[in-house]
Amino acid sequence: MSEPKQELIRYRLQRAHEMLDDGELLLREGRLTSATNRIYYAMFYATSALLATQNLSSSRHSGVIALLHDHFVRPGAFPRELARQLSLAFEMRNDSDYEDFVTPESSELTEMLANARSFVQKVAELVQSPPPA
Repeated sequence: MSEPKQELIRYRLQRAHEMLDDGELLLREGRLTSATNRIYYAMFYATSALLATQNLSSSRHSGVIALLHDHFVRPGAFPRELARQLSLAFEMRNDSDYEDFVTPESSELTEMLANARSFVQKVAELVQSPPPA
């Protein structure tokens, strides 16, 4: 893998970890809508890092999720349940960012944060030794 690609993957994973930390901080402070956003973005950036290992990208969030399923979940390289958590986080983020009077429950976000940590960890493992194309 080329050095620029490795640098991009490291950068995206670093952002994912930063978003996890921000999400945890915001959750602790009771800033639930912002926490939802940051937790989702942790998973999004991690997914973007994983996609970069195969030179894949999309300009749409739904496209990133679809690429994850097509190239990593269906072939069995990424756990289906973790991928499902990304879709759920995407829906929660959309609802809390764009719908009026929608605020997630703290307990939901605590679970979402734990799932996001598992998600980012799995991506980090895979980018260390990407699955064969």
